[in-house]
Amino acid sequence: MNLSPVVIAIPMYFLLMAVELIVLRFQKNPSYRMNDAITNINLGVVSQVTGVFLKILSIGVYTLLFEKFAILDIPSNLWTFLLLFFLYDFCYYWAHRMSHEINLFWGGHVVHHSSEEYNLSVALRQSSTQTIWTFMFYLPLAFIGFNPVALVLVSGLNLLYQFWIHTEAIDKMGFLEKFMNTPSHHRVHHGRNPKYIDKNHGGTFIIFDKWFGTFKEEEERPTYGITTPVNSWNPVWVNLSHYANMKNELAQIPNWSDKIRYLFNKPGWLPDYLGGYRAVKDVPKEHKKFDTIVPQALNFYVFYQYVILMGITAFFLFNLGDFDWVLKVGLSAMIIWSTVSFSAIFEQSRWYHVQEIIRIALMSLTIWYIARELVTENIILFSLSMYLLSSYFWLWKNGWALKSFQQTVKNQSQHA
Repeated sequence: MNLSPVVIAIPMYFLLMAVELIVLRFQKNPSYRMNDAITNINLGVVSQVTGVFLKILSIGVYTLLFEKFAILDIPSNLWTFLLLFFLYDFCYYWAHRMSHEINLFWGGHVVHHSSEEYNLSVALRQSSTQTIWTFMFYLPLAFIGFNPVALVLVSGLNLLYQFWIHTEAIDKMGFLEKFMNTPSHHRVHHGRNPKYIDKNHGGTFIIFDKWFGTFKEEEERPTYGITTPVNSWNPVWVNLSHYANMKNELAQIPNWSDKIRYLFNKPGWLPDYLGGYRAVKDVPKEHKKFDTIVPQALNFYVFYQYVILMGITAFFLFNLGDFDWVLKVGLSAMIIWSTVSFSAIFEQSRWYHVQEIIRIALMSLTIWYIARELVTENIILFSLSMYLLSSYFWLWKNGWALKSFQQTVKNQSQHA
């Protein structure tokens, strides 16, 4: 069983999001949109699934260095654990800060900032490539002599702490604001307002920002998101869009020295002959959040399919040790495909209907393959029959609902 604190806490994540949603309704704060929230969770799912393979890089290298080059033999006790927790957050601060100040690294972190809302679901909006650029910042802890098991536990707890600070339901917190990262401090970090850009990088503690000059107090409510919105619900594209933009801009730079500078300078940098650094501009008053509208019945369909996908994903993450590499790759591909399929529904892609028909059939085979040794054959066949019938009927019915909805929207636009 996977004993990662992040995986174990998955049920608590959803419970706290439900509580936050209720609180925000009472506060009349409409910061939850279904398409945005599901995209946030989708990105967390894709990050966890791809992380199964990237951990070979991050934990593997750390373990190798610890076993071969550790200077000290640090015992495992409460005090060394607390020390490691503090040192890990120090390393996190620099990894996080450099992820904002180096263009290439920003490609791995921009995913987390790309939502234009701010709620607990945004905490789950994690990148699938960030580990590639940031794992090296924690390697000094291996040389010092902190063992890999303790590091995994501390990193999980650090990430868990950062979950609850992604909310507008909690105002400033008095004395804690002086040394801990809080919702107020982290709202600043997610703001795209020029004065909020690249501030408050701390994970658990805010003291590193105060020590190294990157602290900013929350003043007016931030405008959330990134300066160039990704405008997509597709979790794969959200992960790749910055790299695609980098590829296009690199093609415009003629010499290799400037290409290297482009990779490692701040996001927005270009050589002087291409216009120079593009500073962050004020958010225009007419700015509108990216949104797409589909019939309510189609939203319910996505939610129904999503619950099933979450069950399969949780089973996959909790039982990684029981799967061989072929099954890990196959299940990962199935899960990621499903998240992309849901984004196609939200964006009303032309191909969503056909590929959903294929996906449901393959999802049924996946469920059968996983469950065949866990429950009796009759239960599996009955459950899959109900799933297939309900899915295909709902999909057929929603196809007609979508056509009617699109015609209504078209008629309204013609009369506007």
